[in-house]
Amino acid sequence: MLPTRHKTTTINGQKVFYREAGPNDAPVVLLLHGFPSSSHMFRHLVPALADDYHVIATDHIGYGHSAMPKV
Repeated sequence: MLPTRHKTTTINGQKVFYREAGPNDAPVVLLLHGFPSSSHMFRHLVPALADDYHVIATDHIGYGHSAMPKV
């Protein structure tokens, strides 16, 4: 099982947290969650898929480790 990397990127001025695993040249699987949740729900699935896929799971803005926008 490949390790999961925890990263952030900035989109429209907001920090977005995501979990990523797998080879960069593998087919991409983007794991999207419903409301109200975060990428934490995929913490076991991401490494399980990482041998065959480049897996990405984000925390939506306002959830998990992503930024909380000011209202």
